Amino acid sequence: MSERALRGTRLGATSYETDNGIDLAPRQDVEYACPAGHHFQMPFSVEAEVPMVWECRVCGAQALRVGGTVEEDHKQGKPARTHWDMLLERRSIPELEEVLAERLALLRDGGFGRRSAHTAPPVNLSKGAPGAEGGAATATAPAKTVKKTAAKKPGAAPARKTAAKSSDRPARKTAATKP
Repeated sequence: MSERALRGTRLGATSYETDNGIDLAPRQDVEYACPAGHHFQMPFSVEAEVPMVWECRVCGAQALRVGGTVEEDHKQGKPARTHWDMLLERRSIPELEEVLAERLALLRDGGFGRRSAHTAPPVNLSKGAPGAEGGAATATAPAKTVKKTAAKKPGAAPARKTAAKSSDRPARKTAATKP
C-alpha cells in the first residue's frame, strides 16, 4: 500500500481541506422584513445587485429590504394574444357579423349538422321510441352478424394444424412399459 493512503476514513464524505490562506469574496449582509413581522438577513456579494424583495424564510411571503422602497417595474410584458385578437387580425367586425348571420340561418333551417340516412334519429327516453304508440319502446329486430372469413390467396400454403393426431406421435414410455 502507498504511504499516502488514508486508512479507516470515509473518503468523499468529509473534506480534509482547511480555509487557511483562502480569501473569500467580500460580502454584505442585507436585512429583510416580511409583513408577518419576521426579520432575517441574507448574505450577498458586494458586487451583486441586491433585490428589494426576497421570499421570507419562515412564511414564504414577500419580504421587503429594510431601509429600501419597492420600485415599480416600468417594463411591461406583452399581453397574451387571445383567440379573439387573432380572429380580429384576419376579419373585421362587419365580416364576422355576416358569417354569424349565415351560420345562424343555416342552423335554424336544419342544414347544419344534418344526420345521414343510415343513422337513427335521437330517442327521447321519456316518450319512448320514435313512432311507438302509448310511449312504450318497441322491440327492434336484431342486427345480422356477418362472419368474416379470411380470403385465401391463390398458391398460398394451407394452414398448419395445431394439434397432432394421437397416431402421429410415438407412444410415451412410462414406468410400466419399460423393459
